[in-house]
Amino acid sequence: MIKIVLLLPILALQFKTIYSQDGFATLGDGITGGAGGIAVSVCTENELLAAVTDDVPRIVRITCKIELTGEVKIGSNKSIFGSTDGAGVSGHGFSITAKKNVIIRGLIFCCAIAPSDGVRVENFSTNVWIDHNEFYSDLDHDKDYYDGLLDIRNGSDFVTVSWNKFHHHWKTSLIGSNDNSEETDRGRLHVTYHHNYFLNCYSRVPSLRFGTGHIYNNFYQNVEGSGINSRMGAEVLVESNVFRNVKRPISTNLDSREEGYAVYRNNDFGGSEIYVTQYGTFTNPPYRYRLDRMSKVPFLVQQRAGPLNFF
Repeated sequence: MIKIVLLLPILALQFKTIYSQDGFATLGDGITGGAGGIAVSVCTENELLAAVTDDVPRIVRITCKIELTGEVKIGSNKSIFGSTDGAGVSGHGFSITAKKNVIIRGLIFCCAIAPSDGVRVENFSTNVWIDHNEFYSDLDHDKDYYDGLLDIRNGSDFVTVSWNKFHHHWKTSLIGSNDNSEETDRGRLHVTYHHNYFLNCYSRVPSLRFGTGHIYNNFYQNVEGSGINSRMGAEVLVESNVFRNVKRPISTNLDSREEGYAVYRNNDFGGSEIYVTQYGTFTNPPYRYRLDRMSKVPFLVQQRAGPLNFF
């Protein structure tokens, strides 16, 4: 049985105090998640499904680790939080499909076996905020045993990915599902990645097709394959990131029939070579944001990225 809890004053003020909204998720219709709805606590797969699949505004607090038997489809107007240490899901992940106004925060996503992703945003979903989560699997299995940790595709738009820890995974985060999706993806897929920690990942941190990415103040450590991969005409602005032991921090000409574009400024590439063949035109994001000093990025990100449980 789902436990209904009273809304605390802190919840009523969530978007004015604890949360600092920024990035592309703030554009379009904006992001409020489940604000105004009841708050419920869940600790089983059935309770989770009952709480998240409709489009009624609701604040859903996961209080434990839930082993999923299948992918969970998330409805519109939801805030889904981890409220205890270790709260999250494993085995499968979340799918946000043709929905809008979703916040996912403070959760651990582990080991979603293909074709599931940890979180997948698809089919023209809009205004999604993925904040302060942990995503991982392992590098022991074949690279296709798991799919993505966080994939954004099929015409989705206005997504912010902030303060997450991504680690021990082959194909980390993909924007744009394939080279043939231009009709749905061109002019959409506006995504912000900031203050994320990418550790012991192989590639796609992220990889972008067709879309527009603003990538700032992230810390990359031990990326053996490829780092930020702009292809199929994607535009990326890469600023004030720190890379350590990353083989190809930025590429615009990697394994694609059409190269991408990149603008980069004030990054620490750790001595690694970048492979930017086309300089882009995306230089001024259409929202306000604050850059942290690059020298502070490794400390800030390592200390603060990952689950934070306020409720």
